[in-house]
Amino acid sequence: MSDPSTASPGPSRPDQAPPTNKALLVAAGACLLIPLVALMWVDSYAKATPRLWGFPFFFWYQFLWVFITAALTYAAHRLVLLARRSAPPELGGPRKDAE
Repeated sequence: MSDPSTASPGPSRPDQAPPTNKALLVAAGACLLIPLVALMWVDSYAKATPRLWGFPFFFWYQFLWVFITAALTYAAHRLVLLARRSAPPELGGPRKDAE
């Protein structure tokens, strides 16, 4: 049997997630939720006017959300990376190599 007092330092349970900034993770979740809500609320854009270059509002509004969703997904990705940046290297955070 191994003695627990001689175990190597580190997380007590390796299956635990590293510490994160929960507020940033909530903001990332909101970035992902905004397009979902906006596009599932069909009554807000189920109309033909105003037209843009001859296209009904229904079409160009949804096409505009393709770009908005891409930007919000990228923002969510960056927020998650920022939220995990505070974790020490032994818990899965970024390594800072000694110079």
